[in-house]
Amino acid sequence: MRLTFLEPLYKQPGPFASVYLDTSRDSAVEDPDAAIELRWRHLRDALRSEGADQGSVTAVARVVGSDADVPGTHGQAVFTAHGRLALLDELPAPPARDTAHFGPLPDTMPLLVQHTPGIPYLAVRVHYRGPHSTDATGNVRIDAEAGIWPLTKVTPEHLLHEEIPVTDWLHAAGVIGRKLEGHARGIDAEAVVVAGDVWARGILVHRLPAFLRRQVTPVEGVGESQPGRALMERRLESLFSGLMAAHDRALLDALLAQQARDGASAEDLPAAISALQRGRVKALFLNNHPESTLRLWVGPEPGQLALTEQELRSYGVQDVREERADAALTRALVGTKAELVVIPEQRLQLREGVAVLLRYTEPESRT
Repeated sequence: MRLTFLEPLYKQPGPFASVYLDTSRDSAVEDPDAAIELRWRHLRDALRSEGADQGSVTAVARVVGSDADVPGTHGQAVFTAHGRLALLDELPAPPARDTAHFGPLPDTMPLLVQHTPGIPYLAVRVHYRGPHSTDATGNVRIDAEAGIWPLTKVTPEHLLHEEIPVTDWLHAAGVIGRKLEGHARGIDAEAVVVAGDVWARGILVHRLPAFLRRQVTPVEGVGESQPGRALMERRLESLFSGLMAAHDRALLDALLAQQARDGASAEDLPAAISALQRGRVKALFLNNHPESTLRLWVGPEPGQLALTEQELRSYGVQDVREERADAALTRALVGTKAELVVIPEQRLQLREGVAVLLRYTEPESRT
């Protein structure tokens, strides 16, 4: 996962208020606005108890629950600093628990975890509408949507919506196929999921460009979706569960090759910290442990982090403090333009939950 979308956040001076809040509006909650307000009240008190300034708390309050147009279960990640909104991101699923933190570094790891697996996809629903099967008076309706899973659960981008007389479908399917190709190439789609009536769907699939046809996964039924949510959301959830994006899989293959050649020399927390200090990390692999209380010592710059205060001061860093390990690691990744791969333990259990893929460039001298 590339972390460039976080660079504007880290360019701002802290301290930061970081808030993760369930802002779901579904049938399970009788009065969702009142529930959101109550949850926010608890988080507001938590921020104040940690010393948050009133301006930053007020900036959070302005945007909490502002996603009233997003249906179903979801959440918000809000970051403010010095009375201004620094970053607002919609969460495709509610946070495991509502949290609020105020400190020098933003608490971004829960946000990054929700961005995985980050699979670019194209979802296509083809539906015949007529009194009888392929009746000449009927229409074929096409809905298509391209996106990055799971982010587009709550930020769907409807790219195509057309109805075509069934008598024109044989010709029109080729035209639609070329339009879909453009959308798929625009996001480097790794999966093309096609649902709908067997007859109409089959004609479309056979008229897709060859490279697109090789990526097709057909699914049965029409795949109805809730308005405002991702097209065929439940089908996609089932298909993508447990998968990794192709880019992350390639990074994992490179890590395994590195380990086969050099052993586990870049696997464990001290090895990861050493490589980050020298800007040598291409990608950091993490078994996510949100319950971890591990802390690191950090300085003002992204690459200034260490296991102990003494080690950091030995590098000549005077302004040092303790921070959550995941917050320190994330800042170092963004600051050194390294990538993050969150990997389930059942797929690969890492020593101390962390490993790094090295850039194999000469380390820069530390100042």
